Amino acid sequence: MGLIETRCSQAPLAADPLALSEIVENGLCIGCGLCRSIASAGDVEMVMTPEGRERPVALRALDKPILARINAVCPGTRIAGPPPAQITEAALADTVWGPVERLLLGSAGDPTVRFIGSGGGTLTALGQFLLSSGCVKFVLHVAASRSMPMRSERKLSFDAASVFDGAGSRYGPAATLVDFNDILDRGEPFALIAKPCDITAVRNLARLDPRVDEHMRYALAFVCGGASDLTKSEQVLQRFGLSEDELTLFRYRGHGNPGLNRIETRDGRAFEISYRQLWEDEDKWMIQPRCKICPDAIGQVADIAVSDAWLNGGPAVEDEPLNSIIVRTKRGLELFDAAVEAGVLQIKRESDIAEIGELQSHQVRKRRAVWARLTGMAIAGKPVPSVTDLALRDCALQNSPADNLAEGRGARDRARRGRLGEPPAVPR
Repeated sequence: MGLIETRCSQAPLAADPLALSEIVENGLCIGCGLCRSIASAGDVEMVMTPEGRERPVALRALDKPILARINAVCPGTRIAGPPPAQITEAALADTVWGPVERLLLGSAGDPTVRFIGSGGGTLTALGQFLLSSGCVKFVLHVAASRSMPMRSERKLSFDAASVFDGAGSRYGPAATLVDFNDILDRGEPFALIAKPCDITAVRNLARLDPRVDEHMRYALAFVCGGASDLTKSEQVLQRFGLSEDELTLFRYRGHGNPGLNRIETRDGRAFEISYRQLWEDEDKWMIQPRCKICPDAIGQVADIAVSDAWLNGGPAVEDEPLNSIIVRTKRGLELFDAAVEAGVLQIKRESDIAEIGELQSHQVRKRRAVWARLTGMAIAGKPVPSVTDLALRDCALQNSPADNLAEGRGARDRARRGRLGEPPAVPR
Protein backbone atom coordinates (compact mmCIF):
# COMPACT_ATOMS: atom_id res chain seq x y z
CA MET A 1 0.00 0.00 0.00
CA GLY A 2 2.96 2.34 0.46
CA LEU A 3 3.55 2.60 -3.27
CA ILE A 4 -0.13 3.21 -3.87
CA GLU A 5 -0.24 5.94 -1.25
CA THR A 6 2.80 7.69 -2.71
CA ARG A 7 1.45 7.63 -6.23
CA CYS A 8 -1.97 8.86 -5.20
CA SER A 9 -0.71 11.57 -2.87
CA GLN A 10 1.47 12.96 -5.65
CA ALA A 11 -1.70 13.41 -7.76
CA PRO A 12 0.10 12.80 -11.06
CA LEU A 13 -0.90 15.32 -13.66
CA ALA A 14 1.06 15.75 -16.88
CA ALA A 15 4.13 17.99 -16.66
CA ASP A 16 2.49 20.22 -19.26
CA PRO A 17 -1.09 21.35 -18.71
CA LEU A 18 -3.72 18.97 -20.00
CA ALA A 19 -5.53 20.00 -23.15
CA LEU A 20 -9.31 20.31 -22.94
CA SER A 21 -9.62 17.14 -24.98
CA GLU A 22 -7.40 15.27 -22.49
CA ILE A 23 -9.46 16.47 -19.55
CA VAL A 24 -12.64 15.32 -21.27
CA GLU A 25 -11.39 12.02 -22.66
CA ASN A 26 -9.87 10.97 -19.33
CA GLY A 27 -13.27 11.35 -17.66
CA LEU A 28 -12.30 14.37 -15.55
CA CYS A 29 -14.71 16.95 -16.99
CA ILE A 30 -18.01 17.72 -15.27
CA GLY A 31 -19.14 20.33 -17.82
CA CYS A 32 -19.24 23.34 -15.48
CA GLY A 33 -18.25 25.67 -18.34
CA LEU A 34 -15.63 27.69 -16.45
CA CYS A 35 -12.99 26.91 -19.09
CA ARG A 36 -15.13 28.61 -21.72
CA SER A 37 -15.36 31.68 -19.52
CA ILE A 38 -11.59 31.78 -19.01
CA ALA A 39 -10.62 31.31 -22.65
CA SER A 40 -10.72 34.20 -25.11
CA ALA A 41 -14.02 34.86 -26.82
CA GLY A 42 -14.69 32.33 -29.56
CA ASP A 43 -11.92 29.93 -28.53
CA VAL A 44 -14.06 27.39 -26.66
CA GLU A 45 -17.65 26.32 -27.11
CA MET A 46 -19.81 24.02 -25.03
CA VAL A 47 -21.55 21.23 -26.93
CA MET A 48 -24.11 18.60 -26.01
CA THR A 49 -22.46 15.28 -26.83
CA PRO A 50 -24.17 12.11 -28.09
CA GLU A 51 -23.75 10.73 -24.56
CA GLY A 52 -25.86 13.59 -23.21
CA ARG A 53 -23.09 15.62 -21.56
CA GLU A 54 -22.17 19.28 -21.86
CA ARG A 55 -18.50 19.37 -22.83
CA PRO A 56 -16.00 22.03 -23.94
CA VAL A 57 -14.45 21.92 -27.39
CA ALA A 58 -11.45 24.09 -28.28
CA LEU A 59 -12.03 25.80 -31.62
CA ARG A 60 -8.31 26.45 -31.98
CA ALA A 61 -5.13 25.38 -30.22
CA LEU A 62 -5.18 27.18 -26.87
CA ASP A 63 -2.08 29.02 -25.67
CA LYS A 64 -0.16 27.29 -22.90
CA PRO A 65 -0.80 30.11 -20.34
CA ILE A 66 -4.55 29.79 -20.93
CA LEU A 67 -4.38 26.01 -20.59
CA ALA A 68 -2.35 26.39 -17.40
CA ARG A 69 -5.01 28.73 -15.99
CA ILE A 70 -7.78 26.32 -16.98
CA ASN A 71 -5.91 23.43 -15.34
CA ALA A 72 -5.50 25.50 -12.18
CA VAL A 73 -9.23 26.11 -11.80
CA CYS A 74 -10.85 23.07 -13.42
CA PRO A 75 -12.64 20.89 -10.82
CA GLY A 76 -11.52 17.88 -12.82
CA THR A 77 -7.81 18.65 -12.41
CA ARG A 78 -7.70 20.42 -9.03
CA ILE A 79 -9.96 19.74 -6.06
CA ALA A 80 -9.11 21.48 -2.80
CA GLY A 81 -10.96 21.19 0.46
CA PRO A 82 -11.67 23.99 2.90
CA PRO A 83 -8.64 25.91 4.14
CA PRO A 84 -7.06 24.18 7.15
CA ALA A 85 -7.76 27.26 9.27
CA GLN A 86 -11.48 26.84 8.63
CA ILE A 87 -11.37 23.25 9.87
CA THR A 88 -9.32 24.23 12.94
CA GLU A 89 -11.80 26.94 13.87
CA ALA A 90 -14.94 24.92 13.15
CA ALA A 91 -17.22 23.86 15.97
CA LEU A 92 -16.85 20.28 14.71
CA ALA A 93 -14.51 18.67 12.19
CA ASP A 94 -15.32 15.14 11.05
CA THR A 95 -13.08 12.99 8.87
CA VAL A 96 -15.85 12.17 6.40
CA TRP A 97 -18.12 15.22 6.69
CA GLY A 98 -15.50 17.94 7.13
CA PRO A 99 -16.00 21.22 9.01
CA VAL A 100 -19.39 21.83 10.64
CA GLU A 101 -20.57 24.89 12.52
CA ARG A 102 -24.05 23.50 12.95
CA LEU A 103 -25.94 20.44 11.75
CA LEU A 104 -29.72 20.23 11.90
CA LEU A 105 -32.95 19.27 10.19
CA GLY A 106 -35.09 22.10 8.90
CA SER A 107 -36.95 23.59 5.97
CA ALA A 108 -38.28 26.77 4.42
CA GLY A 109 -40.63 28.74 6.64
CA ASP A 110 -43.03 29.47 3.78
CA PRO A 111 -45.26 26.42 3.15
CA THR A 112 -45.47 27.18 -0.58
CA VAL A 113 -41.67 27.21 -0.90
CA ARG A 114 -41.53 23.96 1.06
CA PHE A 115 -44.01 22.36 -1.32
CA ILE A 116 -42.59 23.62 -4.60
CA GLY A 117 -38.90 23.26 -3.71
CA SER A 118 -36.98 20.02 -3.42
CA GLY A 119 -36.81 18.36 -0.01
CA GLY A 120 -37.70 21.23 2.26
CA GLY A 121 -37.05 24.22 0.00
CA THR A 122 -34.11 25.43 2.10
CA LEU A 123 -31.88 26.62 -0.77
CA THR A 124 -34.75 28.41 -2.48
CA ALA A 125 -35.63 30.16 0.77
CA LEU A 126 -32.03 31.23 1.37
CA GLY A 127 -31.70 32.59 -2.16
CA GLN A 128 -34.89 34.58 -1.74
CA PHE A 129 -33.77 35.91 1.64
CA LEU A 130 -30.40 37.07 0.32
CA LEU A 131 -32.15 39.14 -2.34
CA SER A 132 -35.03 40.50 -0.28
CA SER A 133 -32.66 41.51 2.54
CA GLY A 134 -30.33 43.30 0.14
CA CYS A 135 -27.33 41.13 1.02
CA VAL A 136 -26.69 40.46 -2.67
CA LYS A 137 -27.76 41.98 -5.98
CA PHE A 138 -28.40 38.66 -7.70
CA VAL A 139 -28.20 34.90 -7.31
CA LEU A 140 -26.46 32.65 -9.84
CA HIS A 141 -28.17 29.28 -10.00
CA VAL A 142 -29.62 26.75 -12.43
CA ALA A 143 -33.19 26.52 -13.72
CA ALA A 144 -35.12 24.75 -16.45
CA SER A 145 -34.52 26.04 -19.94
CA ARG A 146 -37.51 28.00 -21.21
CA SER A 147 -37.16 26.64 -24.73
CA MET A 148 -36.08 23.07 -23.87
CA PRO A 149 -37.56 22.33 -20.42
CA MET A 150 -35.89 18.94 -19.99
CA ARG A 151 -32.53 20.75 -20.02
CA SER A 152 -31.02 23.09 -17.45
CA GLU A 153 -29.26 26.40 -17.91
CA ARG A 154 -27.58 28.96 -15.75
CA LYS A 155 -29.84 31.70 -14.47
CA LEU A 156 -29.34 35.07 -12.79
CA SER A 157 -32.16 35.95 -10.41
CA PHE A 158 -32.53 39.54 -9.24
CA ASP A 159 -35.61 39.10 -7.06
CA ALA A 160 -37.23 36.48 -4.84
CA ALA A 161 -39.89 35.64 -7.43
CA SER A 162 -37.25 34.69 -9.97
CA VAL A 163 -35.52 32.39 -7.48
CA PHE A 164 -38.86 30.76 -6.73
CA ASP A 165 -39.47 30.28 -10.45
CA GLY A 166 -36.30 28.21 -10.62
CA ALA A 167 -37.07 26.08 -7.56
CA GLY A 168 -36.77 22.30 -7.65
CA SER A 169 -33.96 19.86 -8.35
CA ARG A 170 -32.51 19.74 -11.84
CA TYR A 171 -30.83 16.53 -12.92
CA GLY A 172 -28.59 16.17 -15.94
CA PRO A 173 -25.88 18.45 -17.34
CA ALA A 174 -25.70 22.17 -16.59
CA ALA A 175 -22.87 24.57 -17.48
CA THR A 176 -23.43 26.85 -14.50
CA LEU A 177 -20.18 28.81 -14.92
CA VAL A 178 -20.19 29.24 -18.68
CA ASP A 179 -20.00 33.07 -18.46
CA PHE A 180 -18.62 33.46 -14.95
CA ASN A 181 -15.99 36.00 -15.98
CA ASP A 182 -18.75 38.24 -17.34
CA ILE A 183 -20.59 37.84 -14.05
CA LEU A 184 -17.51 39.01 -12.15
CA ASP A 185 -17.22 41.94 -14.55
CA ARG A 186 -20.57 43.20 -13.24
CA GLY A 187 -18.78 44.16 -10.03
CA GLU A 188 -21.86 43.43 -7.90
CA PRO A 189 -22.30 41.26 -4.80
CA PHE A 190 -23.90 37.93 -5.56
CA ALA A 191 -24.53 34.44 -4.22
CA LEU A 192 -23.95 31.12 -5.95
CA ILE A 193 -26.25 28.10 -5.52
CA ALA A 194 -24.71 25.14 -7.29
CA LYS A 195 -23.21 21.66 -7.24
CA PRO A 196 -20.19 21.17 -4.97
CA CYS A 197 -17.90 20.77 -8.01
CA ASP A 198 -19.06 24.12 -9.39
CA ILE A 199 -18.20 25.75 -6.08
CA THR A 200 -14.83 23.97 -6.10
CA ALA A 201 -14.13 25.53 -9.51
CA VAL A 202 -15.01 29.01 -8.25
CA ARG A 203 -12.92 28.57 -5.10
CA ASN A 204 -10.03 27.52 -7.34
CA LEU A 205 -10.50 30.65 -9.43
CA ALA A 206 -10.48 32.79 -6.27
CA ARG A 207 -6.79 31.93 -5.83
CA LEU A 208 -6.09 33.62 -9.16
CA ASP A 209 -8.77 36.30 -9.36
CA PRO A 210 -9.46 38.44 -6.25
CA ARG A 211 -12.81 39.52 -7.68
CA VAL A 212 -14.30 36.17 -6.65
CA ASP A 213 -13.88 36.78 -2.93
CA GLU A 214 -14.75 40.45 -3.37
CA HIS A 215 -18.08 39.87 -5.09
CA MET A 216 -19.26 36.32 -4.28
CA ARG A 217 -20.66 36.77 -0.79
CA TYR A 218 -22.12 33.28 -0.31
CA ALA A 219 -21.71 29.86 -1.88
CA LEU A 220 -24.55 27.43 -1.16
CA ALA A 221 -24.44 23.80 -2.26
CA PHE A 222 -26.74 20.84 -2.47
CA VAL A 223 -25.21 17.54 -1.44
CA CYS A 224 -24.88 15.82 -4.81
CA GLY A 225 -25.63 12.24 -5.78
CA GLY A 226 -24.01 12.76 -9.17
CA ALA A 227 -24.85 14.56 -12.40
CA SER A 228 -26.72 12.28 -14.76
CA ASP A 229 -26.45 12.32 -18.55
CA LEU A 230 -29.26 13.89 -20.52
CA THR A 231 -29.80 10.44 -22.04
CA LYS A 232 -31.14 9.33 -18.63
CA SER A 233 -33.92 11.90 -18.99
CA GLU A 234 -34.47 10.93 -22.61
CA GLN A 235 -35.19 7.39 -21.44
CA VAL A 236 -38.18 8.75 -19.52
CA LEU A 237 -39.54 10.25 -22.73
CA GLN A 238 -39.10 6.89 -24.46
CA ARG A 239 -41.43 5.31 -21.90
CA PHE A 240 -44.23 7.47 -23.21
CA GLY A 241 -43.25 7.66 -26.87
CA LEU A 242 -42.44 11.37 -26.63
CA SER A 243 -39.80 13.56 -28.24
CA GLU A 244 -38.09 16.49 -26.58
CA ASP A 245 -39.57 19.07 -28.94
CA GLU A 246 -43.09 18.18 -27.74
CA LEU A 247 -42.43 19.31 -24.15
CA THR A 248 -43.63 22.39 -22.30
CA LEU A 249 -42.66 21.04 -18.84
CA PHE A 250 -40.21 18.48 -17.52
CA ARG A 251 -40.18 18.65 -13.72
CA TYR A 252 -37.78 16.17 -12.18
CA ARG A 253 -39.24 16.47 -8.68
CA GLY A 254 -40.73 18.98 -6.24
CA HIS A 255 -44.39 19.79 -5.55
CA GLY A 256 -43.95 17.44 -2.59
CA ASN A 257 -41.05 15.55 -1.08
CA PRO A 258 -39.81 14.16 -3.36
CA GLY A 259 -42.81 14.77 -5.59
CA LEU A 260 -43.45 13.24 -8.99
CA ASN A 261 -41.45 13.48 -12.17
CA ARG A 262 -44.03 15.29 -14.35
CA ILE A 263 -44.05 15.87 -18.10
CA GLU A 264 -46.46 18.14 -19.99
CA THR A 265 -46.73 18.47 -23.77
CA ARG A 266 -47.73 21.21 -26.17
CA ASP A 267 -50.96 19.41 -27.02
CA GLY A 268 -52.10 19.29 -23.38
CA ARG A 269 -51.10 15.76 -22.34
CA ALA A 270 -49.47 15.04 -18.97
CA PHE A 271 -47.43 12.08 -17.72
CA GLU A 272 -46.06 11.26 -14.27
CA ILE A 273 -43.76 8.69 -12.70
CA SER A 274 -42.54 8.49 -9.11
CA TYR A 275 -39.08 9.43 -7.92
CA ARG A 276 -38.39 5.76 -7.23
CA GLN A 277 -39.45 4.82 -10.76
CA LEU A 278 -37.10 7.46 -12.14
CA TRP A 279 -34.11 6.12 -10.21
CA GLU A 280 -35.13 2.52 -9.51
CA ASP A 281 -32.35 0.88 -11.54
CA GLU A 282 -29.03 2.04 -10.11
CA ASP A 283 -27.13 0.41 -12.97
CA LYS A 284 -28.89 2.79 -15.36
CA TRP A 285 -28.42 6.04 -13.47
CA MET A 286 -25.99 7.18 -16.20
CA ILE A 287 -23.88 9.22 -13.81
CA GLN A 288 -21.04 11.12 -15.46
CA PRO A 289 -17.53 9.60 -15.05
CA ARG A 290 -16.18 12.53 -12.99
CA CYS A 291 -18.90 11.92 -10.39
CA LYS A 292 -17.61 8.42 -9.68
CA ILE A 293 -14.32 9.81 -8.36
CA CYS A 294 -15.76 12.93 -6.70
CA PRO A 295 -13.97 13.54 -3.38
CA ASP A 296 -16.35 16.31 -2.29
CA ALA A 297 -19.96 15.67 -3.25
CA ILE A 298 -20.92 16.93 0.23
CA GLY A 299 -19.98 20.57 -0.32
CA GLN A 300 -17.12 21.06 2.12
CA VAL A 301 -16.12 24.32 0.40
CA ALA A 302 -19.62 25.80 0.57
CA ASP A 303 -20.84 28.13 3.30
CA ILE A 304 -23.95 25.98 3.72
CA ALA A 305 -24.63 22.55 2.22
CA VAL A 306 -28.15 21.11 2.06
CA SER A 307 -29.25 17.53 1.48
CA ASP A 308 -32.35 15.39 1.41
CA ALA A 309 -33.24 13.80 4.73
CA TRP A 310 -34.20 10.30 3.64
CA LEU A 311 -32.85 7.21 5.36
CA ASN A 312 -30.13 5.68 3.14
CA GLY A 313 -30.58 8.47 0.61
CA GLY A 314 -33.92 7.41 -0.84
CA PRO A 315 -37.59 8.03 -0.01
CA ALA A 316 -39.91 5.14 0.82
CA VAL A 317 -43.01 7.31 0.37
CA GLU A 318 -43.87 10.98 0.11
CA ASP A 319 -42.15 12.44 3.17
CA GLU A 320 -42.45 15.48 5.36
CA PRO A 321 -40.74 18.42 3.60
CA LEU A 322 -37.35 18.42 5.30
CA ASN A 323 -33.66 19.02 4.62
CA SER A 324 -30.48 18.18 6.41
CA ILE A 325 -28.63 21.49 6.72
CA ILE A 326 -24.85 21.57 7.21
CA VAL A 327 -23.64 25.04 8.15
CA ARG A 328 -19.93 25.01 7.36
CA THR A 329 -18.52 28.51 7.83
CA LYS A 330 -18.87 31.45 10.19
CA ARG A 331 -20.33 33.44 7.28
CA GLY A 332 -22.80 30.64 6.63
CA LEU A 333 -23.77 30.58 10.31
CA GLU A 334 -24.51 34.31 10.29
CA LEU A 335 -26.72 33.84 7.23
CA PHE A 336 -28.50 30.83 8.71
CA ASP A 337 -29.19 32.57 12.04
CA ALA A 338 -30.54 35.66 10.27
CA ALA A 339 -32.81 33.52 8.06
CA VAL A 340 -34.20 31.69 11.09
CA GLU A 341 -34.77 34.93 12.97
CA ALA A 342 -36.65 36.32 9.96
CA GLY A 343 -38.83 33.22 9.75
CA VAL A 344 -37.41 32.32 6.33
CA LEU A 345 -36.14 29.00 7.69
CA GLN A 346 -37.60 26.84 10.42
CA ILE A 347 -35.73 24.32 12.53
CA LYS A 348 -37.20 20.94 13.32
CA ARG A 349 -34.34 19.79 15.57
CA GLU A 350 -30.60 19.53 15.88
CA SER A 351 -28.87 16.62 14.17
CA ASP A 352 -25.41 15.02 14.36
CA ILE A 353 -22.79 13.22 12.30
CA ALA A 354 -24.19 9.78 13.07
CA GLU A 355 -27.63 10.73 11.76
CA ILE A 356 -26.46 12.40 8.59
CA GLY A 357 -24.24 9.38 7.97
CA GLU A 358 -27.38 7.24 8.01
CA LEU A 359 -29.42 9.66 5.92
CA GLN A 360 -26.63 9.95 3.36
CA SER A 361 -24.93 6.57 3.73
CA HIS A 362 -24.02 6.47 0.03
CA GLN A 363 -21.98 9.66 0.51
CA VAL A 364 -20.07 8.01 3.34
CA ARG A 365 -19.30 5.01 1.14
CA LYS A 366 -18.10 7.22 -1.68
CA ARG A 367 -15.85 9.35 0.54
CA ARG A 368 -14.25 6.20 1.88
CA ALA A 369 -13.77 4.76 -1.61
CA VAL A 370 -12.35 7.71 -3.55
CA TRP A 371 -8.73 7.44 -2.36
CA ALA A 372 -8.48 3.86 -3.59
CA ARG A 373 -10.25 4.67 -6.85
CA LEU A 374 -7.88 7.53 -7.62
CA THR A 375 -4.94 5.32 -6.70
CA GLY A 376 -6.13 2.64 -9.10
CA MET A 377 -6.48 5.18 -11.90
CA ALA A 378 -2.97 6.50 -11.24
CA ILE A 379 -1.53 2.97 -11.34
CA ALA A 380 -3.24 2.50 -14.70
CA GLY A 381 -1.28 5.51 -15.93
CA LYS A 382 -4.24 7.86 -16.13
CA PRO A 383 -4.18 11.48 -14.97
CA VAL A 384 -6.03 12.08 -11.73
CA PRO A 385 -6.94 15.36 -10.08
CA SER A 386 -4.70 17.03 -7.56
CA VAL A 387 -6.66 16.64 -4.31
CA THR A 388 -5.70 18.53 -1.17
CA ASP A 389 -7.19 19.07 2.29
CA LEU A 390 -10.00 16.55 1.91
CA ALA A 391 -8.66 13.77 4.18
CA LEU A 392 -9.11 11.10 1.50
CA ARG A 393 -6.59 8.70 2.95
CA ASP A 394 -8.03 9.12 6.44
CA CYS A 395 -11.44 8.30 5.01
CA ALA A 396 -10.00 5.22 3.31
CA LEU A 397 -8.52 4.04 6.62
CA GLN A 398 -12.10 3.57 7.83
CA ASN A 399 -12.35 0.70 5.30
CA SER A 400 -10.74 -2.68 5.61
CA PRO A 401 -7.53 -3.21 3.59
CA ALA A 402 -9.43 -5.76 1.50
CA ASP A 403 -12.11 -3.21 0.62
CA ASN A 404 -9.54 -0.61 -0.39
CA LEU A 405 -7.68 -3.15 -2.47
CA ALA A 406 -10.88 -4.16 -4.24
CA GLU A 407 -11.80 -0.54 -4.97
CA GLY A 408 -8.29 0.23 -6.23
CA ARG A 409 -8.05 -2.84 -8.44
CA GLY A 410 -11.52 -2.23 -9.82
CA ALA A 411 -10.70 1.35 -10.77
CA ARG A 412 -7.35 0.30 -12.24
CA ASP A 413 -8.96 -2.35 -14.42
CA ARG A 414 -11.80 -0.08 -15.54
CA ALA A 415 -9.31 2.66 -16.38
CA ARG A 416 -7.19 0.27 -18.44
CA ARG A 417 -10.27 -0.82 -20.36
CA GLY A 418 -11.23 2.80 -21.00
CA ARG A 419 -14.41 2.59 -18.95
CA LEU A 420 -13.52 5.62 -16.81
CA GLY A 421 -12.93 7.85 -19.83
CA GLU A 422 -15.15 9.38 -22.49
CA PRO A 423 -15.21 9.61 -26.27
CA PRO A 424 -13.93 12.85 -27.82
CA ALA A 425 -16.43 15.66 -27.35
CA VAL A 426 -18.46 16.23 -30.49
CA PRO A 427 -21.91 17.79 -30.84
CA ARG A 428 -24.82 15.41 -31.26
